[in-house]
Amino acid sequence: MLPLSGSPSSLIPVVMLLCRTRMVVGVGSKSIAGSFIEVVEQQGLPGLWAGNTINMLRIIPTQAIELGTFEYVKRAVASTQEKMEEKGGLDLKIGNVSMNLSLSWVSPVAVAGAAAGIAGTLVCHPLEVLKDRLTVSPDIYPSLRVALRKIFQDGGVRAFYAGLSPTLVGMLPYSTSYYFIYETTKKSYCSAKKKKSLNRPEMLLIGALAGFTASTISFPLEVARKRLMVGALQGKCPPHMAAALAEVVREQGLTGLYRGWGASCLKVMPSSGITWMFYEAWKDILLADRPLQ
Repeated sequence: MLPLSGSPSSLIPVVMLLCRTRMVVGVGSKSIAGSFIEVVEQQGLPGLWAGNTINMLRIIPTQAIELGTFEYVKRAVASTQEKMEEKGGLDLKIGNVSMNLSLSWVSPVAVAGAAAGIAGTLVCHPLEVLKDRLTVSPDIYPSLRVALRKIFQDGGVRAFYAGLSPTLVGMLPYSTSYYFIYETTKKSYCSAKKKKSLNRPEMLLIGALAGFTASTISFPLEVARKRLMVGALQGKCPPHMAAALAEVVREQGLTGLYRGWGASCLKVMPSSGITWMFYEAWKDILLADRPLQ
């Protein structure tokens, strides 16, 4: 079930992903149109799909792991909360101090969203490294086979986890807000319209909104993360995320923190909307717990 939910969104042309990555790391033009033209001039039309093979291979396991983790953790946290409420909370005693701990303030959706991002990142980070190398430096890494060989020769297995720490830092706010916004908006909308579930166009729109909002909130961290991951290729790699953010502000001003944001939204919104629409559709079909709309 889960792998299928991620596949349709990966069919969107990778040109927006390519333009976003180039703009974020400071390669070439500062505009979407400029990046588009530069890629075509330098690499021809096939260059617009540079890194698409690895992106297709990356999106399926990433979405499967994230969505599966999200559903499992959300249900586990909600179940734990219910059991604790039935028992009147958790009694703790530290020395002479006694207290009653309640988890009612914890959002199962937010916790599950964070867990989903962490799980997906830990398992699929090497594929993200490969995608970025193929996208930003196709002259150095002309194919997946060459990229695998060169990265391993340069740093062994550890090289495939370059930038893992900043990726996790950047992923947490995105993943948490992404899942939280989708679930909260879906429930609020259904409550306002007095509906039990969304129809397919509504899922598409709310999924796109969740992707847009989460991307906007966390985009400066994405800029810093990309700088760290591909900085070594340009001969200048900031030592940590704070330094990467400071470097961007120093070179480009505060607006530099959102360089590539437009291209990111054009990629994230349809991808997010399609992913949620197909995921919910497959849940309806396989679980058969409510009629399709």
